[in-house]
This record gives sequence, structure tokens and C-alpha cells, in this order.
Amino acid sequence: MMNLKDKKYRLIALALMGQLLFSSSCNEDFLNTVPDNITTLEDVFTNKNMTEEWLARIYNPIPQMWDQPYGTPWSGQSDEVNYAWSQPAINSGALTPVNTDPNHWDWYYQTIRSAGIFLENIDMNQEILEQPGGPQLISQYKGEARFLRAYFYWLMMKQYGPIVIMGESTLPPEADFQIPRSTWDESVAYVLSEMDKAYELVPEKHLNPNNPNQEDLQQTGRITKPIIKAVQSQILLYHASPLFNGNTSLGNFKNQDGTVLFNQTYEEERWKDAADAAKEVIDMGLWDLYEVDHEDPFMKGYLSSKELMYDGWDTEGIWLRPDNNVNGSWERHCSPRNANGQAWNGIAVTQEMVDDFRMANGKSIDDPTSGYTETGFTSEASELYAAGTYNMYIGREPRFYVNVTFNGATVPVVSVPGSDYVEFYFSGNSGKQGAPRDWPITGYTARKNIHPNTDFRSGTNFARPAMMIRLGEIYLNYIEALNEYSPGHPDILIYLNEIRNRGGLAEYEGNTDQATMRKEIRLERQIELMYEGHRYWDVRRWKIADTEEDHQGGEFHGMNIEAGGYMSDPAFHQRVVAFTRTDWRDKFYFYPIPQREIDRNKVLVQFPGY
Repeated sequence: MMNLKDKKYRLIALALMGQLLFSSSCNEDFLNTVPDNITTLEDVFTNKNMTEEWLARIYNPIPQMWDQPYGTPWSGQSDEVNYAWSQPAINSGALTPVNTDPNHWDWYYQTIRSAGIFLENIDMNQEILEQPGGPQLISQYKGEARFLRAYFYWLMMKQYGPIVIMGESTLPPEADFQIPRSTWDESVAYVLSEMDKAYELVPEKHLNPNNPNQEDLQQTGRITKPIIKAVQSQILLYHASPLFNGNTSLGNFKNQDGTVLFNQTYEEERWKDAADAAKEVIDMGLWDLYEVDHEDPFMKGYLSSKELMYDGWDTEGIWLRPDNNVNGSWERHCSPRNANGQAWNGIAVTQEMVDDFRMANGKSIDDPTSGYTETGFTSEASELYAAGTYNMYIGREPRFYVNVTFNGATVPVVSVPGSDYVEFYFSGNSGKQGAPRDWPITGYTARKNIHPNTDFRSGTNFARPAMMIRLGEIYLNYIEALNEYSPGHPDILIYLNEIRNRGGLAEYEGNTDQATMRKEIRLERQIELMYEGHRYWDVRRWKIADTEEDHQGGEFHGMNIEAGGYMSDPAFHQRVVAFTRTDWRDKFYFYPIPQREIDRNKVLVQFPGY
């Protein structure tokens, strides 16, 4: 483990890196312009600083998973949470080709073009070439830009389906831009091939130029070989999944020339490719699951899962994003109103998510032997909740207390003096009464990745990088793919139990047939990766968004926030319909391409249903 001095140094380095590499400008036009005092591309790409700034801007649109609800709102478009202040158009059914928020089509294509311009012009930079190690640095920069170009194509593919591949050369304004979608398989092959090319050019790690024996912490977040392999693991997992692998329900989605855009034949080998890719990342041996030592298995699971987000990144993080707005957005939007200073109290967890957490003994709440009850209130306080807390929340698995703030829970940040517990009932300190909108519609708020020493009144917060990819995800990628390709393989239980044990659960002892394990692995992924930007995409690639258990539309439930005058008031602790979203429609598997693009590109076909 790092000592405090090393940890402090690394956090300072990450903060500096975030300012340089991931400055959060929302000016999309910047990417197709040059600075005011520069007039030509030749000027930009013969100036070392300007060239490196151009590359830094290519990194800029990488999603910030904790910039919720406004920046990266995928959790609020799934069954995980509901946002108090914004409703993505997909939730109401108002998503159309002219109302496409979040619209990444323009921004990502502009960035793809900027990466192409970089690749075409970087070789003219004599200032870089003439410095020690200059040719190698040019090659590295090319690798970074090539990977990022492919990565933004990948992000577009997840959101829009098969996309328009612009090719190696950037086209002049007078070129023919009547270009159809490539098929899904062509798109995947192109992205993987581009990442393979980038892999040859980027380093295993970025080394300190003044001490080649040390990693350069100020380069954290920049592309390396392990990052590329981890991203390819994600891509291959999606490529093997039901939405993309032999999906006959999309057989009528075709280009104008009749080309079917999704393959119609299931290929089992794709699961093997995905499993092999994930195992290759694991076998690098560069990371460990983050764990806290504690003699009590429950508290070990609780502390390990809780501190993972703000202390475990150095152990478990594969791709880190130094600048991520966790303090300015996520923590404040999630924290209850009895936090010390202004908090906004409105990223509301659904009852459906609450019900999916198991009991501390690992059993489902539906198991009559689990000990779960919705009757009565506890008479004993703990460090996690107050006396008088509803028994629904007592005895749950450790990650429940990491992920969900409920009525009676301890305040997740520094609280108002003398107000240690959260009250979500109507007249409570964080309830609906007296607040214009800063209350959770379900009677729960999200809790993960909130630092307990954050103090909004004093401005005290704790910077930490976001783990865009971490080892726990790669374990889950591996066992999901392995279960589909080689059910019964011993590695499935080995790595499933690694995740369970870290989360405070005993080893799995149920049935191990493929269907049962598929359900267990998906549940583990849902809980372990909650709010980290996966659920929205997972329910789609699994083609389960319209099922009763994992429905993404219709009614969602919570406690009765319109009632309650004290902690144990039964009037509040009633399951009610908290909000209703439009019923699921198959067109919601993908976003529509903006209508202005359809109007300009006459051979570009829209996804069916829009």
C-alpha cells in the first residue's frame, strides 16, 4: 500500500494532469478551429505546445461518469436512479430525431475529425522531432490519437448502432459526404483494428523523463497498452452479446442498398474471444482487487466497497480519469439536505434496485429463509443507521449500505451539527416538506463514491480520479463470457467469489448450471458496478429491457414521500408508485441520428421506430 506522502504526491500529480489533459470545455466548435493567434494548421503542427494542446483536446470528450445528472446521464435513463431536476427525453418517450439529448453525434464526429487532422499533420513538427527521443514521442502521440479516434467511434456505436466510418483521411469540405452506415461487424472490426495499430505505438506505462525507473504520475489517464487491452475486452463482450450477435429481430434494419446492418447468425466463438481478451488483461498482473483489512467479514466488505472509490483507484484502477467532477456534481446532487452546507438531495434510487440487494447471508429477499422482513423497526442503532430504522433495511449485504442512503441512514458527508441521520419522511430534515425540488422522489438517494469528510459549508472535498475501467469489471467481463462459451469452467466460481468476498458475501453455493450462473453474474454486475455507467448499456445488450424483472419503462416504486412525521412512521414506509416512464419500445435500444444529419446525408438510414 502507498504511504500517505506518496498518496498525497500522486493526488497532486493527478490534479495537475486533470487541468492539462481533461479541461472540461463544452465549446464543441473549438475542435474545428485553431487558437486566435494561430492562422493555419501548419502553424499549429510546427509548434510543440500547440500540437500537444491539440492532442489534449482530443481527450476532452471522454465521458465523466460522475458528472451526473447533467453531463453523463445514463444512470438516470436506466432503472438505477431518477433525477429530480432533469428528465432525459427517452424517459418520457419524447426522444426523437429532433430531440436527441444527450446528443454526442456532433461532438464525437468533430473529435474524430480532430484526431484525423492530428495524425495527418503531426509528422511536420520538427520541434518535437529534434528533441531527445522526439521520433518515439511522435509515434506515441500518433498511437494515442489513433486509439482515441477509434474509442469515440466505439462510444457512438453503443449509442447509435452501426455508424458511418469516415476513413483514414479527413475529407475537405467539398468532398462527397453521402456515406452509408457500415454494418455492425464492419464497425467492430475497424475499431479493433485501429486499436491494435495504436497498441504498437503507445507505452506499457508512461515513465518519468527525469527518472526512467519511475512512472510519470502526471501522465495518468493517457493511453497505454493495458488500457487498450481493457477497452477491447469491453468491445468484444458487447460484440458477443444477444443484441449484436445473431439478432434476427433487427433483420429488417438495412441500408438503402439492402445491406443488413446486424449479423443474423449467432457465433458462439465471440464469447470465447471476449473471455480470452478479459483473461489477457487479468493475467497482466498489474492490479489487485482493493480490500481493507478487518476482522469482521461484514465490515471488511463494507469498508472495502466504500473506500474503493476514493482510496482503491491506485490498486484496482486500470484507466483513470483525473478530472471527473465528482465533487462539484455527484456528491452534492446525492447528499441529503442535512449535510453541512448546501446539498441537493435528488438522485433517487428506485425500490427495484433496493430490492435486488441481498441479505448479509447472501440470500435473496424473496427467499423465505433469508430473514428479510418489511414488518417493524429496529430498536438498536448502529454506525450505519439510527434506532427506529425500518426493518427492510436491516441485515442487508454490505454493498447496500455503500450504495443507498435510506430513511434512518447516517449522513454520508459531514452533517449539520446534531443531525447525524437522514430523514426522508415528509417532514424530515431531507423530506419533501418545505423544499421546492431537492428531495428524492423514491425516498432513497445514491450513496456510492461520496467521501465521508466532504463538507460543503467549508468547501472541504477530496479529489480522486474516476476509474473508467477497473479490475472488478474485467473479472465480471471474463466470467460472463466464460459462462456463455464454457459453462461449468472452474474460473467462473473463482472470479465470481473474488467479487462476492470483497463485497462481504460468502462464497456462492447454489446451482451452477449456465442459466443460473447467468442470472448470478448479471446480478453481481448490477450491484458491483452500480452508477458506474454500465447498467443502461447492459440491459440493452442482454435484450432484457422489456422484461418484468429488469423493465426500463413503466412504473417504478419507492417509499411514500408524501407522508410521515417521525422516523418510524408507517405512513412513510409504504411501497408506492414513485414515478412512471413511458413503456419500453424496441427503438430505445439505440438513439436516433439527429434529423439534420439524415437530411444532409441522403444515404444515411435512421434506426427503425424513429
